[in-house]
Amino acid sequence: MAKPSTHPPLAERLRPKNLGEVIGQQHLLGEGLPLRIAFESGEPHSCILWGPPGVGKTTIARLMASSFDAHFITISAVLGGVKDIREAVEQATIWQAQGGRRTIVFVDEVHRFNKSQQDAFLPHVESGLFTFIGATTENPSFEVNSALLSRAVVYVLQPLTEHDLRQIIARVLSERALPAIESIAGEAVDRLVAYADGDARRLLNTLESLSVAAKSEKITEVTDAWLLKVLGERLRRYDKGGEQFYDTISALHKSVRGSDPDAALYWFMRMLDGGAEPKYMARRLIRMASEDIGLADPRALRLALDAAEVYERLGSPEGELALAQCVVYLAVAPKSNAVYQAFNEAKAFIKNDGTRPVPLHLRNAPTKLMKQLDYGKNYRYAHDEEGGFAAGENYLPEGMAAPNFYRPVNRGLEIRIADKLNELKAKNHQKN
Repeated sequence: MAKPSTHPPLAERLRPKNLGEVIGQQHLLGEGLPLRIAFESGEPHSCILWGPPGVGKTTIARLMASSFDAHFITISAVLGGVKDIREAVEQATIWQAQGGRRTIVFVDEVHRFNKSQQDAFLPHVESGLFTFIGATTENPSFEVNSALLSRAVVYVLQPLTEHDLRQIIARVLSERALPAIESIAGEAVDRLVAYADGDARRLLNTLESLSVAAKSEKITEVTDAWLLKVLGERLRRYDKGGEQFYDTISALHKSVRGSDPDAALYWFMRMLDGGAEPKYMARRLIRMASEDIGLADPRALRLALDAAEVYERLGSPEGELALAQCVVYLAVAPKSNAVYQAFNEAKAFIKNDGTRPVPLHLRNAPTKLMKQLDYGKNYRYAHDEEGGFAAGENYLPEGMAAPNFYRPVNRGLEIRIADKLNELKAKNHQKN
């Protein structure tokens, strides 16, 4: 029987050994910023590291243990349970009794633990037996007990930027971490960065796979053509941020606008299959609800927000169904871009117009002096008027003609909105 390999994976070999080697997360680790201050204080504190995979959560936890000269215990919430928690408590108690050395208990994927498992940490965090560090890819507000959440600082980690990922590739090459690969062509670097999608671990694992193939084929330079040949379906069908990515999201948006649910679902699933971040898709759906449906069906915006929240709670793949439901609803909903048009027209008007003074009758008058200056004088309180409408009242700056920004379309709820506005206009004309 062959012996298991003792050669650690590339991601482990390149794991930073000090803060200076960390790539990314400078919004937390830069000089004078929260996590850097925590490291420099010499006093560990319980925290939760929230961010997508491969952005440095485990690395930061290990560096904390090293920085504070603490024992480091790792528990995987995917594989572990109460037994592992109990063993961690026993070890921390022994170490404390032997010399008072600190202990850090790191729980990876803490959101996988249920309420009772999370509660098991509370008394020991309270007593100071150990410092608790949780790592999660899910929103702690939904997935971590409020009692545990209140005892920990939440640090939000971001996906690594393209610049960060290019730095990692450069480090791999400069340190000859993969001897089989001496260079990587520019186009291949671009494709690898797009494929990694902010995930350093995915990037490093991919490079390691390439190294094995390069050694087998006795090549030393990774070209874009060879990269596509070796990885094939593992690579994205479009590059994030590239032309095909934006072409596909454009096709989805136009299919929703064109009221074709089948086409909209097709492009939506193409994007998910190609590796698009579902949270990005949720944001775009919210935008579509405002831009293309608007007040023709105000429920569309609420449903888009609900779908985004469902995805936040469930993640992939379960939460993707709620997004698909939203795609279909938006496609079949009545369409109106009247609010979108009004917004753009008002924005352009304000940009080119002067700063007109607020009419005196519309100004607030909280002081005696302001009242003496006629602030608020002759203002008509609409609720005291017949039908709750002050017919003939003017709410625009003096001398400004009605701009007619908002023009309801003859679809959905905007039919009734248009009727209401026409009725109010008729009352204004009668009063004037």
